[in-house]
Amino acid sequence: MVRFSRVASAIVGVALLSAPAGAQTQTQKKPPSQTGAPGQQRQPGQPGAQGQPQMTQEQRAEMEAYQKAGTPGPQHQALAATAGDYDIKMKSWHDATGAPMEEAGTVRRSMALDGRVLVEELNGTMMGQPYTGHGMMGYDNVTGKYWSTWNDSMSTALMVTEGTCDAQGKNCTFTGTYNDPVKKTPIRTRMTTRWPSPTTEIFEMYGPAPDGKEMKMMEITYTKK
Repeated sequence: MVRFSRVASAIVGVALLSAPAGAQTQTQKKPPSQTGAPGQQRQPGQPGAQGQPQMTQEQRAEMEAYQKAGTPGPQHQALAATAGDYDIKMKSWHDATGAPMEEAGTVRRSMALDGRVLVEELNGTMMGQPYTGHGMMGYDNVTGKYWSTWNDSMSTALMVTEGTCDAQGKNCTFTGTYNDPVKKTPIRTRMTTRWPSPTTEIFEMYGPAPDGKEMKMMEITYTKK
């Protein structure tokens, strides 16, 4: 509850500071009967406009921390630069020594939440069946790491991964887990992305082979239209 009250205080502080200047001026004015003697200044900690208390130094610091955590930065701008429509070619392996299964599709990427999250919508085929997928990718200003989620029409589960990218946000490595439908246990996976050209991205996903060694499970080549 203490933490919740701090969050609430920070949110209220953000709302007060983000209000139009005229509105702030109006709320700070009081009728002479409420302000005391002419020229008397309200002391810190005393009730403010309409009985609201002044923000303490700790509350103001928390409010500034929340504002900083929620403000998009260069990492989000790098994500936005990848928005657009793509043709994709997918390869998937069930055996490290076998030939891959190849499929094709399209992807549309767009920014959401006022430039904070990259959303990916995929339409294609998988194992000869219609296949759709929904992914999100963002950058957490607090942890200093990128994150991503994925769900698709072949599963009811949600995959969550976290990772790092280079300064341009082009070459990335993510790690996470997904639940094995057969063994009912989490399976650790590693994913990488790289841009060999300004319009081509290659995504690769790795996981454990039957012998426990890491193998490439999927490769997707994105070609921007």
